[in-house]
Amino acid sequence: MASFKITGGTALKGEVHPQGAKNEVLQIICAVLLTDEPVRITNVPDIIDVNKLIEIIGDFGVRVSKNGPGDFTFVADSVDVDYLFGTTYKNKGASLRGSVMVVGPMLGRFGKGYIPKPGGDKIGRRRLDTHFEGFMKLGAKFIYEEEAYFYGVEAPAEGLKGAYILLDEPSVTGTANIVMAAVLAKGLTTIYNAACEPYLQQLCSMLVRMGAKIEGIGSNRLSITGVDRLSGTEHRCLPDMIEIGSWIGLAAMTKSEITIKNAGIAHLGQIPNVFRKLGIIIEERGDDLYIPAQEHYEIGSYLDGSMVTIADGPWPLFTPDLLSIVLVTATQARGSILVHQKMFESRLFFVDNLIEMGAQIILCDPHRASVIGLDRKFSLRATRMSSPDIRAGIALLIAALSAEGTSTIHNIEQIDRGYEQIDKRLRDLGAKIERVLD
Repeated sequence: MASFKITGGTALKGEVHPQGAKNEVLQIICAVLLTDEPVRITNVPDIIDVNKLIEIIGDFGVRVSKNGPGDFTFVADSVDVDYLFGTTYKNKGASLRGSVMVVGPMLGRFGKGYIPKPGGDKIGRRRLDTHFEGFMKLGAKFIYEEEAYFYGVEAPAEGLKGAYILLDEPSVTGTANIVMAAVLAKGLTTIYNAACEPYLQQLCSMLVRMGAKIEGIGSNRLSITGVDRLSGTEHRCLPDMIEIGSWIGLAAMTKSEITIKNAGIAHLGQIPNVFRKLGIIIEERGDDLYIPAQEHYEIGSYLDGSMVTIADGPWPLFTPDLLSIVLVTATQARGSILVHQKMFESRLFFVDNLIEMGAQIILCDPHRASVIGLDRKFSLRATRMSSPDIRAGIALLIAALSAEGTSTIHNIEQIDRGYEQIDKRLRDLGAKIERVLD
């Protein structure tokens, strides 16, 4: 176990290159199970969750070759289907929520897929019904071993058959899982109320290059005509939009001048404009984002003068993964804001740490927090705290970097799950941060 020791109050300066998108990579790596030909993936982030999934894929018998930093080739030509039922898989899969996306490609290509009850962030209920209801629409039989918390689906002898599927929620991982099963099913599958995030678009585009027939990419209605087999391909992952939003919030909170290189602006959606609502200056320079050092940033208001509310929702609305960053950034803005976390009921509980640091936040209920900006009249105070999940962890890290004094953040493995070498990259910008063993 390790902790971060952070001495705050230092303005940072320099360029950062965003890592590959964690939420995309987890889907893309699972998709290599759909073919026996080589699949090369680049811009893969070196983070705990991704490395765990690569290890699990390797345990299945997939040959994994590392060509260089963030560059891997996968060949799934000798997959051990029986590994699904082993103790090792159950233990490893339970520690990684992203492993749920193994089920779709295993079901589509081999006729069966199983997953232990997955772990991940402790941010409230994250049900799997959408995934399995979609598989059952394709003809799979649902199997649940209650005592072992082991979920599974198996295709009938005649194989999966295309169907009309109306999702009960536009789940990103649910849509990805069903798409990966449907590309090898017989006939036409229509998925309505599908997620349409850029990462899902990336997955679908990759599958098309592999020979899949998918129409409606980028919309909430996907039409998939099944094919007999898929071939290999090469794929480059997008920059991580969540990390990009984190750098924007960090720059504002620490009065830093930061340029985010090759940000993939076309795929960021609402993110830059939401941070602009906080008064943060963001300049687009080609495909780079430049955030100048700002002594003050002022939250705007709506035309009728009412308080700005920032809420999350399915793409193209604002991503829930950045609401923690918006909240902590607002603590030093001029003005007030309401943060409404609709999708996960436990994600705002980390604000107790910010209140202890001197932030003026009223937690209205599990989903809403009102933030009264301090306008830098009072700096946050250093403290000791623990990271409850990836996004809250990076929000607390941003708070510590702006605070007076030296803070300690425990349980930083949560941050390492989603942010590659974050302490080294911060030091390169001038931050005073060190990793210490507990």
